[in-house]
Amino acid sequence: MARQDFEAALARTRSLTCWSGRVSPEPLGGGISNRNFLVRDRTGAYVVRIGEDRPEHGVSRHREVQCHRAAHAAGLAPELVHAEAGALVLRFIEGRTLTPADVRAEAMLRRLVALLHRCHREIPRHLRGPAPFFWVYHAIRDYAARLAAADSPYRSLVPELSRIAEALETATGPIDVVFAHNDLLAANIIDDGKRLWLIDWEYAGYNSPLFDLGGLATNNEFTSRERDRLLEAYFDKPLQPGLARSAAAMRCASLLREAMWSMVSELHSTLAFDYALYTKQNLERFDAAWREFDGG
Repeated sequence: MARQDFEAALARTRSLTCWSGRVSPEPLGGGISNRNFLVRDRTGAYVVRIGEDRPEHGVSRHREVQCHRAAHAAGLAPELVHAEAGALVLRFIEGRTLTPADVRAEAMLRRLVALLHRCHREIPRHLRGPAPFFWVYHAIRDYAARLAAADSPYRSLVPELSRIAEALETATGPIDVVFAHNDLLAANIIDDGKRLWLIDWEYAGYNSPLFDLGGLATNNEFTSRERDRLLEAYFDKPLQPGLARSAAAMRCASLLREAMWSMVSELHSTLAFDYALYTKQNLERFDAAWREFDGG
């Protein structure tokens, strides 16, 4: 099935009407939710993302296009040169995809904070149409319902994970609302040597800034000191206990959502990726974060 899906995505990429001449798409690695290809034609180099709507994850490609265009207008994302149902074509950015070690580097902190401030504050000026929203605790509740209703090996975990999620939502407390990226993996950040770019806007929407800050920290395995420095740099003031507690709750929620995202992906995805291992890794990281939070 995975091979058939790959061949179908490859054929779809070749057949897109935006190309100038015949093309030979090159598969790009790293994606765990879409098929990605590098395509060169007479006009330049492009990245193609092949992926349909994914209701099990709340992913709407129409919303992704809406958010990506606003991010490009704000100078944060590459140009979207072609969009149709199930396919996006982006101008290729010559640069280096970051690694978690790059994200944790001391010299990167100022650049990442500036990137987040621009994302959170500038994109709403360019966004048009209905306002997209992403709330991690809603995502967790939806995943819990799907896992409970399906023949999932994790079904027995759902009641306890849901109880913990409710406690984390209460601990998060009132929030500020910004426009967030909501998927800050290192692989979604590109450094062209002069500026940072954000890609993959399928989960973007209004949210608390703590989710982007928490996701950046958990996805890239920040130490406690690095997490505190990120919060202080973003808010430009010493870290207070209340904010620290809310941020810690959101970091736990980020890890729980990632684990449950993978659990649901085990049921639905046809990509050649070891989702079971990814679930195990994220559950272990969540368990450690929750123990630290619950005992703090």
